[in-house]
Amino acid sequence: MMALTMDFSTQLLEHQVTAILLLDDQRQIHYANPAAEQLFSQSAQRMAQHAFDDLFHSPQFDLSTLMLPLNTGQSVTDSDVRIMIDEQPLYIELTSSPVAINKSLYLLVEIRQIEQQRRLSQEINQHAQQQAAKVLVRSLAHEIKNPLGGLRGAAQLLERMLPERELHEYTQIIIEQADRLRNLVDRLLGPQKLGTKQPENLHAIIEKVRQLIELNSSYQVKIIRDYDPSLPDFDVDAEQIEQAILNIVSNAAEVLKDQPDGTITLKTRTDFQTNIYGQRHKLAAKIDIIDNGPGIPSHIQDTLFYPMVSAREGGTGLGLSISQNLIDQHNGKIDVSSWPGKTIFTIYLPLK
Repeated sequence: MMALTMDFSTQLLEHQVTAILLLDDQRQIHYANPAAEQLFSQSAQRMAQHAFDDLFHSPQFDLSTLMLPLNTGQSVTDSDVRIMIDEQPLYIELTSSPVAINKSLYLLVEIRQIEQQRRLSQEINQHAQQQAAKVLVRSLAHEIKNPLGGLRGAAQLLERMLPERELHEYTQIIIEQADRLRNLVDRLLGPQKLGTKQPENLHAIIEKVRQLIELNSSYQVKIIRDYDPSLPDFDVDAEQIEQAILNIVSNAAEVLKDQPDGTITLKTRTDFQTNIYGQRHKLAAKIDIIDNGPGIPSHIQDTLFYPMVSAREGGTGLGLSISQNLIDQHNGKIDVSSWPGKTIFTIYLPLK
């Protein structure tokens, strides 16, 4: 590790809440302040034995860009970088600046966690977009529904008037397709209002979902249960919560059905001081649905809960939209984190 004089500048670095690293042109670490030690869960002495690249994996950042300040003399900043540390995603703001020490040029790398701010901002934006999308879809669905009824009725009348029975085949096609579109529209509209809420055991609801998945012979997945027995009964519409969880677990099972070691973990915990769309709740039930599949493509992660958006070939993209709607009606929310090899859907339901 480079011997730095404990002058005023070094003391400032030691007391910064921002993680700060000093790198050479090979990205070898020469200094790490206490905030960096905490961020990467390693001592400065240990980090000095490694290159910057060894601290994490799967960065959403071109590491060659990090080195540009050594050539340009200008700082570089990326305000939304995802890195993986100990199999967990971490969102950071990263700034790289050139600094001269003892006539040698180094990189001063500043790393600030933006997880909480990013999640809150993303949550509020996604909620607003989902509400707007929901209104648009409902309006379109109603506009489609009315002429479908007239189309079906006209086909039935035409069938009665046709003299030759073999022509009925064509009117039946019209009727069947109208019915298929009507069913699709009904699914787009989804549940219009909350059913009866009464005290329910969340684990009993999840167990029904588990049984349904395990009874489906097309799903060859292993389901692991990790329940918190201290979670109390609370008021929910059991059928709607079951449907919301089933949609998510079914999607995971579908993705994993051709994967020999496919595993789904159903995990419950009590969550304290939960923030749901800007409103803080003292206590909430937290349900994690974790799978070891290929992950959700990054280009659809921000629109995953929109109707008609699906990562699966042949998927309708309605299951997650319906789940979001059902959880919204319980004043809850659904979060998702995904990277290759792991996807976590987290449902939060306020406890009162």
